[in-house]
Amino acid sequence: MKKNKFNLNHFLNQENTAGVIFSLPFIIGFLLFLLVPMAISLYYSFCDYNILSPPTFVGLKNYIKMFHDETFFKTIGVTFYFAFVSVPLRLVFALIVALILFKSTKATGFYRAIYYLPSIIGGSVAVSILWKRMFAIDGVINRLLGAMGLPSAFSWLGDIRTAIWTLIILAVWQFGSSMLIFLSSLKQIPTTLYEASTVDGAGKIKRFFHITLPLLTPTIFFNLVMQMINGFLAFTQCYIITQGKPMNSTLFYTVYMYQQSFEYYNTGYGAALAWIMLAIVGLVTLVIFGTKKFWVYEGGL
Repeated sequence: MKKNKFNLNHFLNQENTAGVIFSLPFIIGFLLFLLVPMAISLYYSFCDYNILSPPTFVGLKNYIKMFHDETFFKTIGVTFYFAFVSVPLRLVFALIVALILFKSTKATGFYRAIYYLPSIIGGSVAVSILWKRMFAIDGVINRLLGAMGLPSAFSWLGDIRTAIWTLIILAVWQFGSSMLIFLSSLKQIPTTLYEASTVDGAGKIKRFFHITLPLLTPTIFFNLVMQMINGFLAFTQCYIITQGKPMNSTLFYTVYMYQQSFEYYNTGYGAALAWIMLAIVGLVTLVIFGTKKFWVYEGGL
């Protein structure tokens, strides 16, 4: 019997081989930088580990500890408040600006770029530091209030009533990506629908609520899911601007997780917090998908 010899040239010239070779960088990166670290993190979540000494398996101790940790529940409340307030406001502003910029003019491209710019630089450390200076006691916000004859010595970042809102406003300011997605969806709506409704006597408000808004619900759903995930994973704004102060009123879950892992060297507990956050994000996303059929128009554009 003749033995089948491996033909290297034939193997390299196959279409499937090319696909595997070009996919290898992503596959290797996924395994080394995502899947393996996640598996290690899951193991550490069941261990007493502080980076400086070898991990010791303690079972569910870290997860049980959360139920006795008041700060843990505080950070969940702060994070939910931030996400459920900032995300809807961001989408509303994004849709309003998209409707304003929908009509093409010579300056439309310039204005779209200007409105998108905050989404590129808004999460940077430099912008967070700038935002912190703006809302300082001697910052530009109080100076503007003073110029208008209003009280100008208010501590925006030192008051538990307003500190969280400085972070929310910064998040709402970063609506550029959602705006561009809304713009692309608005262009897909057939103009014949608007023409027919105009003939029937429908005004701008009726056209918006009966044509534009229903046909945008799939896009709203997509933006809602993506922005809600980003809202729960917000980190830079809190860590740079407020550090969770005052009285943990702005302490995001991710910042608390970071503090436990790298500042208090309670890495095992920090890993457990990370997996609870994954479960929370998954549950919220599941709830959003579960309600999709009640408010998302499935007829298509």
